[in-house]
Amino acid sequence: MKTMDRALLGVGLLIPLWLFLGVALTARAYPGYSHLDQAMSQLGALGAPTHGFSAWVNNFPLGVMFVLFAIGVARRFKASRLALISAALILVHGLASFATGYFSCDQGCAPVQPSVSQQNHNLAGLVMFISLTLAGVLWTLVGKRLLSSRFAMFSAICVILAIVTVMLMATALADGRLFGLYQRLNYGVSVIWIASLAVVALRDEDNPGVAVSVC
Repeated sequence: MKTMDRALLGVGLLIPLWLFLGVALTARAYPGYSHLDQAMSQLGALGAPTHGFSAWVNNFPLGVMFVLFAIGVARRFKASRLALISAALILVHGLASFATGYFSCDQGCAPVQPSVSQQNHNLAGLVMFISLTLAGVLWTLVGKRLLSSRFAMFSAICVILAIVTVMLMATALADGRLFGLYQRLNYGVSVIWIASLAVVALRDEDNPGVAVSVC
């Protein structure tokens, strides 16, 4: 594997760390911010004390990382159609991350009459969830052949956890409690899956099955 390919895949290892540090450090500049109850998007909401820089610390850098990692996945598994589709979905996720940063949510992120920016923010957030979840689904199908049966099973577990936690997010939104916790669990599962894909892709770079697989 070329040095460039390894570097692109290695970006996937940085994503969870960047997300954790970015959100944690940004929240320190938001007096009274609750990681348990408040959405991460509220760090960049209109009127928030962190509105001016939150997207530059979180959404935009993470968007770049997802795009770079997607390119790495596409190059690494270029012989597999399903893997290429998963790479495209990861790239879409990265682009949607840019959109969630560019289109700030309204103050509090839950207005009775959402602005156009809020609506675009919500749509981009939905695309982020769907794209990364579908990418995980594809690896439950192709993971055993390209990498290992363990990774295919791990991908299936992550997909189930992502769906369960997004349902908990919906319940928490209605209750007004613990939305932030469930959102962090939801996205945490997804970025850990990304990092795990990076690890196994780098570790199994000499797997001969990848070169011949066309599924």
